[in-house]
Amino acid sequence: MPIPRPGEPVRGSRTGIPVMALFDLLGRRWAMGVIWNLSQGAASFRSLQRACESISPSVLNSRLKDLREAGFVELSDDGYALTALGQELFQLLKPFKEWSIRWGDNFNSKV
Repeated sequence: MPIPRPGEPVRGSRTGIPVMALFDLLGRRWAMGVIWNLSQGAASFRSLQRACESISPSVLNSRLKDLREAGFVELSDDGYALTALGQELFQLLKPFKEWSIRWGDNFNSKV
């Protein structure tokens, strides 16, 4: 399956506005997990698979391919690593962790 591209129809947007293309890509199975784990440094395929716990080799391979094609991940001498663009994306996503904790606490208190 090709990666979502800005300017082309993607899930949630017939016009492919960039933010929707990004959300489509990040919404793929394990995309965020791969980015989150690589934010801690470069990793080999096997160590990344261990860090992602239940990810299958085929899904990990697909996500790495997608994220490399999107420019977020590269294969370096040390293994797979976030590119400068991938690191920038991670920095933008990091605040969602704290916000999601507050959201979860609020959500669970209403249930």
